[in-house]
Amino acid sequence: MERLQKVLAHCGVASRRKSEELIIQGRVSVNGKVVTELGVKVSANDHLEVDGVPVYQEQPVYYLLYKPRGVISAVSDDKGRKVVTDYFPGVPERIFPVGRLDYDTSGILLMTNDGEFSNLLTHPSHEVPKVYIAKIKGTPLKQQLKALDEGVVIEGRKTAPAISKLKSVDMQKGTAIVELTIHEGRNHQVKKMFEAIGFPVLKLKREQIGHLTLQGLNSGDYRELPKKEVSQLIVDAKGFKTGRKRVRETR
Repeated sequence: MERLQKVLAHCGVASRRKSEELIIQGRVSVNGKVVTELGVKVSANDHLEVDGVPVYQEQPVYYLLYKPRGVISAVSDDKGRKVVTDYFPGVPERIFPVGRLDYDTSGILLMTNDGEFSNLLTHPSHEVPKVYIAKIKGTPLKQQLKALDEGVVIEGRKTAPAISKLKSVDMQKGTAIVELTIHEGRNHQVKKMFEAIGFPVLKLKREQIGHLTLQGLNSGDYRELPKKEVSQLIVDAKGFKTGRKRVRETR
């Protein structure tokens, strides 16, 4: 038996706090009876509805996908383009991506049916470090990369401190490979950060989230995350909120 608001959060209805508000507002019913008090516990056999729409309870599952380029980070697409759930034909649970990767960006993407887990990892005050490898046009100077480390202004707001590392330079092609570690998740953030210092991104890959890497996977492959790895992600995320951890190199 679990508290009703926790079950709603796990099912992806809303955050736990928002789920509590839905209950208080009388928008949630259990086995046909409206519930307005917090603290009610339910089982997997109970029938839940929010605003008259059934809520399906499933055991939480967690996957790590090596997302290819040219794939939408969504469960469906009205233009008929390939989406990340297309890579899970044998998975019966209604999984969805945790956050997103741009259409033309490859790399690690977490998939789950656990809404509370997703909210934890994507909330601005919780996010764990993410490591990107960017191929950029031009060759940045040390001082220019330092600007990324200290934070740059994009869309009127300064980014949080990051960690940059120049991996290689191709003088003939006029390009460079830079590793960038961030812990925010703003829209197109990595691309906009490089644009802010004058180096457009030509190709982008997310290689790491927290302690998780792409090791052993090819593009389009996925693996299920064991409980130990899921628990570590949760600990890392909560650690960032309380200020016990800061952006650091994760490998």
